[in-house]
Amino acid sequence: MKRSQTGVTRHPVLKQVKAHLQKRQAMEMARNERRLFQEANRLKRLPLYLFTILDDLKAQALQRGIDVIDLGMGNPDLPPPAHVIEELGRQVKDPANHRYSRPGGDVERRLKEAIAAWYARKFKVSLDPATEVLPLIGSKEGIAHLSLAFLNHDDIALVPNPAYPVHFNSVVMAGGILYSIPTSAEHHYLPNLRSVNREVLKMSKMLFLSYPHNPTTATADLKFFQDAIGWAAHHKIMVVHDFAYSDFIFEGPPAPSILQVKEARPLAVEFHTLSKSYSLAGWRLGFAVGNRDILASLAKTKSYVDFGIFRAIQAAAVRALLGPQDYVADIVHTYRKRRDVFVGGLQRAGWHLPMPKSTFYVWAGIPLKFSALTSLEFATLLMQEAGVVAAPGSGFGEYGEGYVRFALVEPEARLKDAVTRIEKVLAMES
Repeated sequence: MKRSQTGVTRHPVLKQVKAHLQKRQAMEMARNERRLFQEANRLKRLPLYLFTILDDLKAQALQRGIDVIDLGMGNPDLPPPAHVIEELGRQVKDPANHRYSRPGGDVERRLKEAIAAWYARKFKVSLDPATEVLPLIGSKEGIAHLSLAFLNHDDIALVPNPAYPVHFNSVVMAGGILYSIPTSAEHHYLPNLRSVNREVLKMSKMLFLSYPHNPTTATADLKFFQDAIGWAAHHKIMVVHDFAYSDFIFEGPPAPSILQVKEARPLAVEFHTLSKSYSLAGWRLGFAVGNRDILASLAKTKSYVDFGIFRAIQAAAVRALLGPQDYVADIVHTYRKRRDVFVGGLQRAGWHLPMPKSTFYVWAGIPLKFSALTSLEFATLLMQEAGVVAAPGSGFGEYGEGYVRFALVEPEARLKDAVTRIEKVLAMES
């Protein structure tokens, strides 16, 4: 059999994987050419959305009768806190909550105050609820609209790569210029900000950060944020910190908020969500905190495109933030056990993986035996041969190539089953 450039023998099934993906890409191109109305050019600049690809692969496997274990999307499977669901039930029965959300309404005010109290309790950060807190229809929506609010066609956004896709996709959608800062395991997936070219810095307006990090599971300490804020202040660059996984630390000290840096307030905003810490992903409720002028512009942008969050959900969110917090500790413990089962099992099967210290993801370098494959090809192989969905690293940027990401959003028994199936793929004869 023909050997790849890496010297690894290619198995026949790998050729089938390549052929399948090439056929799919050709079909997509043909479909686009047949369209009467062409999409805006900025949409054409975007890659096919990562989870659209995964859903397509999953649908094909299900049609073939495969029992699919979906570890592709970070979609929490655990039930939300019972007291929060009960509160939602009560609030849904109030007719007033089915009207449009009002910026100055009672529920809206209480939610902002609850967010500020939550920040004070967790991070010892004092926020003015009226001006330094902005609830969102999920943090993803807020991040996307922030780029729209601030980026002109000649403004650069600095995005460490790999990254959560909205960090770079929002820049393209807003018509700004994307500048990727490569990160690597060797440097703990922390960007070297001082490597950015001076000419690039002259046009740079925003810097995106996110720790604990999706997809790589990297963490950052307060010193890193202090250095980043000092650097950004010198160059007059806005800092945007996506803090969605703040609670998901398995080893080491708690994750710091960037707003714990005293000098951060003039130029930084931080995004959070109830999707992960309280398993409320489908409820679509997040928030941004920090610089009041930045948040005012974000609120202005949002006022043109949405009418706010369902008021019953806002009331239930207040209960989540101010009520008992045992739930958060319990689910972090659950994800830690899942991590140990899944990563420990793959390590015993011969896949050399580091044990993640945060988030509920596993960032896995493609085994040497399959290094001739792209991350999308390897993810397709796992789907076709094992019925296990993993997210290809290339979906998180070009520097994610060579990796796949697993989300630990299935019970331990299913994760053990996934390990058994993947082990058979790793043992495939070459």
